Amino acid sequence: MTDDALLAALKRGERTAIARAITLVESASPEHQRKADALLSQLMPGHQRSLRVAITGVPGAGKSTFIEALGLALIAQGKKVGVLAIDPSSPLTGGAILGDKTRMVALSRSENAFIRPSPSRGALGGVTAGTLEAIWILEAACYDVILVETVGVGQSEIAARALVDCFALLMLPNAGDDLQGIKRGIMEQTDLVFVNKAEGENRTAAERARLELLQALACLRPATAEWTAPVLCGAAKTGDGIDDFAAALWRFDAHIRAQNLLVSRRSEQMRHWLRERVSHAALKKFWAHPDVATQFADLATRISGAPGGIAQEIAALLRLSGLS
Repeated sequence: MTDDALLAALKRGERTAIARAITLVESASPEHQRKADALLSQLMPGHQRSLRVAITGVPGAGKSTFIEALGLALIAQGKKVGVLAIDPSSPLTGGAILGDKTRMVALSRSENAFIRPSPSRGALGGVTAGTLEAIWILEAACYDVILVETVGVGQSEIAARALVDCFALLMLPNAGDDLQGIKRGIMEQTDLVFVNKAEGENRTAAERARLELLQALACLRPATAEWTAPVLCGAAKTGDGIDDFAAALWRFDAHIRAQNLLVSRRSEQMRHWLRERVSHAALKKFWAHPDVATQFADLATRISGAPGGIAQEIAALLRLSGLS
């Protein structure tokens, strides 16, 4: 498929074109990177119609089940939903299970949904290096809501905040001391909270957790100006509370547009993306220098017992690579 044909198919919303375009932006191949840059230059600066939402939470919080239920509810409202599901990679092979399509069977069957599982490949922040580019691609294909399911590893999840408009946190009832599990860093980034698995005997515990979360959020500066993060209870498995969450999501969307916060947030996302691209290019240049690997191996051997003077040694390596 030529570059022009891929662009045209992408704008028509063809699923194979979307998958191919995301593969290009995730690839480390120089040829693929060239094609990806050419494609992105024709897509940017993307439209402002879509809503970008990160869904995070501890492992076992039911993120995939929640996303499927929310996605189906949004589709029932006439929306197109894209899902970018980031799975942790093996530190040995770099591969990942990428099983979200098997966990979101009903959603994956919908013509108005697109699910793309991607390995994190060691990237921090619960997302992968090409997540923002994948968001642009889905926006170009006219998806109304893009849901980013983060890895779910804890405090590093806050890096996903820099890529989205709305940051949603899933919590669990009966997780021991609820307030002990609340980490300030991630709570300060939160726009919406959903206490999941609040069915049967868990309902009372979920309501208690909801009240404690409201109290905790009241002590923090809101992540979004003039917005108080709502805390909702429900059970994604049964669909309880999902419509309420969707309604809260649209209230948030209306708020950031009315306050002109979407424009500033998108500008922040672009600056973050640019910083990441510059950092990636600098690291690539550093490790590509023919003498750096040799000098680094020698340095690692020499400091194994006494790390003193490391700052000067690192400065020497940077000068060698041309970065200083």
